[in-house]
Amino acid sequence: MIGSMTASSGPGVLVLAGTPIGRVEDAPPRLARELAEADIVAAEDTRRLKRLTGDLGIELTGRVLSYFEGNEEARTPYLLELLQAGNRVVLVTDAGMPSVSDPGYRLVAAAVAAGIEVTSVPGPSAVLTALAVSGLPVDRFCFEGFLPRKAGERTRRLVDLADEQRSMVFFEAPHRTEASLAAMADALGADRPAAVCRELTKTHEEVRRGGLAELAAWAADGVRGEVTIVVAGAPEPGPVDDPATLVAWVADQEARGVSRKDAIADVARRAGVPKREVYDLVHVKQSPPKQSSKAVT
Repeated sequence: MIGSMTASSGPGVLVLAGTPIGRVEDAPPRLARELAEADIVAAEDTRRLKRLTGDLGIELTGRVLSYFEGNEEARTPYLLELLQAGNRVVLVTDAGMPSVSDPGYRLVAAAVAAGIEVTSVPGPSAVLTALAVSGLPVDRFCFEGFLPRKAGERTRRLVDLADEQRSMVFFEAPHRTEASLAAMADALGADRPAAVCRELTKTHEEVRRGGLAELAAWAADGVRGEVTIVVAGAPEPGPVDDPATLVAWVADQEARGVSRKDAIADVARRAGVPKREVYDLVHVKQSPPKQSSKAVT
């Protein structure tokens, strides 16, 4: 049972409430109750909140405050004051779980630091839904959010992920989907398996599966709606015993700013060989040739 929803002299509770990513019937029953009985509802978009409560058939009795990317930093201290005054604050974003690529992290961190209870109403998640329907391995995965908008920064991020062996999940805007898929194909491999999940749980839901280059070509015709991309992780490398390859791998990492010590350790791990072996190869390569002690006649 949920305790009293009215403000009290004790500390309040922050409730992160997941909202439907598509169909309103996916909303958990508890979401309606939490919204209806909240002292404060902090919403990413108050207009969407109004539509949601109308669809759920409830009326809000608490105060509604906007809480979005533009005012998140400035409004967090005020919401913390309300929590410390004993209010039950329910935080909702446009879709999915607050703080996952949505406003919320700052408030959660502040509440935790202040000793405020933080709980959640579990709800739909585009990250987990896309993983589940992608057909790609889901036993280990990482969430990378949105890639950088600038091409150079995006390329650097993807190069850093080239050896990631977990399945990777990205959010992307529809108008940048083709460019991101093409950049992924260049950095991760044209044939790396992936899935583009569009409009998940909605009427026009679509999941396209294939290699990254194939998907980039498909996206060239234009993509609409909310997009989540799932990319297979890099295959686990087998042992590598070619000295030139090992030395080149270390040099590549050093060129990207990695220290030689860390580069040698990482290459040894990837290649499945002892660190000492990689160390010896690199330093032999870097050492100047020994001069002959024989006199020239």
